[in-house]
Amino acid sequence: MKSAVILGGKTGLLGQALSLAMTRNGWNVHALGREDLDIFDRPAVEAFLRRTGAEVLFNTVAYTKVDQAEDEPAEAARLNRQLPLLLGQAARTAGVTLVHYSTDFVFNGKKAAPYTTEDQPDPRSVYGRTKLQGERELQALDLPGLLIIRTSWLFGPCRTNFVTRILELAENRPELSVVDDQVGSPSYTPDLAANTLALLDKGATGIFHLANSGQASWCELAAEAVRVADRHCRIKPIHSCEYPQKACRPPYSVLDLSRFTAVTGITPRPWLQALREFLFSREDCLS
Repeated sequence: MKSAVILGGKTGLLGQALSLAMTRNGWNVHALGREDLDIFDRPAVEAFLRRTGAEVLFNTVAYTKVDQAEDEPAEAARLNRQLPLLLGQAARTAGVTLVHYSTDFVFNGKKAAPYTTEDQPDPRSVYGRTKLQGERELQALDLPGLLIIRTSWLFGPCRTNFVTRILELAENRPELSVVDDQVGSPSYTPDLAANTLALLDKGATGIFHLANSGQASWCELAAEAVRVADRHCRIKPIHSCEYPQKACRPPYSVLDLSRFTAVTGITPRPWLQALREFLFSREDCLS
């Protein structure tokens, strides 16, 4: 039986989806929360990897408070740059494969076509810069089997996310204003988890972009969620300047998934289909 350690696997949005998908696929999964292991203690991480016989270490932990990162750059760097480096060193010493998740925020959003893995990153926020630094720290280690997956706009079961928050607000409000000039790739976490395993099955290494097919603005994603869930709430499109935020968001960060498809033979299903599944059939969560 294959064995894996998932940092953030006990409570994280993506981590829980990974834990469920891998357990269902016959993996022996060690899903960790903050209280289970000091992930900044490299000897402790290495010892845990050896003790569990893990073959793969998944890192779903990150500093993701995009606006707050502008005021806390040191803490963002600690989780987004320093932690991946430490985990990469631990993975190499323990002889395990590392799967690390990154973000569409590594791009500036000025492109008019989906971003490929060959496009030059140019982050415009502390969050984006520190995530890119984490990628580069790992690449500099030249780890065997290293897999870096850039993803975006996560939604799914078990934790509050953009879709669930919109639906909560729509319960009691006749109208919600949502920006329509930021366009990206919505990602359903159970699909992201399953497609991550597809990459592992193929022995894929390097950087991949992974999300659901298609693109949407935040306004379009919100409007479709409200429509499918039959909430009686109008979604009003607004420009980003009408909803000022501290961190700069990429106005266009759609991810090109062609490298994933070329390696696995899988075309990720459209986000519209995944959204309907999410809203009509609640996935199990970790107890």
